Amino acid sequence: MNPISRYPVPPLADLPEDIRSRILAVQEKSGFVPNVFLTLAHRPAEFRAFFAYHDAFMEKDSGLSKAEREMIVVATSAANQCQYCVVAHGAILRIRAKNPLLADQVAINYRKADITPRQKAMLAFALKVTQESYAINDADFAALREQGFSDEDIWDIGGISAFFALSNRMANMIAMRPNDEFYSLGRQPRA
Repeated sequence: MNPISRYPVPPLADLPEDIRSRILAVQEKSGFVPNVFLTLAHRPAEFRAFFAYHDAFMEKDSGLSKAEREMIVVATSAANQCQYCVVAHGAILRIRAKNPLLADQVAINYRKADITPRQKAMLAFALKVTQESYAINDADFAALREQGFSDEDIWDIGGISAFFALSNRMANMIAMRPNDEFYSLGRQPRA
């Protein structure tokens, strides 16, 4: 079996109770433990900070749907060549969008994906945050407002893009391996 990280993965029994409880809850819900939880548990304080920030963007009520948030993760992670995040969040996108094709389309070229003009504008901005944040200007905000995004939505698009830039770089640095389970999730309708 291939290692899931360049760094040691602590045994579940050795983890602080709050981290162990969170991992077990994820395992119960999904049927497996996504490797991101195991690899980041190497540093408990950073694990807590990472998932608190993740949840602040990905789990709150927002002008962005949960599927749109996952589109941002998939598109920006593809630009950052993060295999773990493209595979893992691609699976989540397939499930949240109820569309087995969408994640692959967004990962390869969102401009040709079967998404709305609003979502294409959202992803164009997310990619600009990811690749050229220094060049963001008022025209970028105006283009998003024309598509119906509020300033708070624009913050969320930028924040998700920036947060996952950190996540992508960590995953690449530690050679975080995607779980095999992610590859088939959401590709076939549930029985």
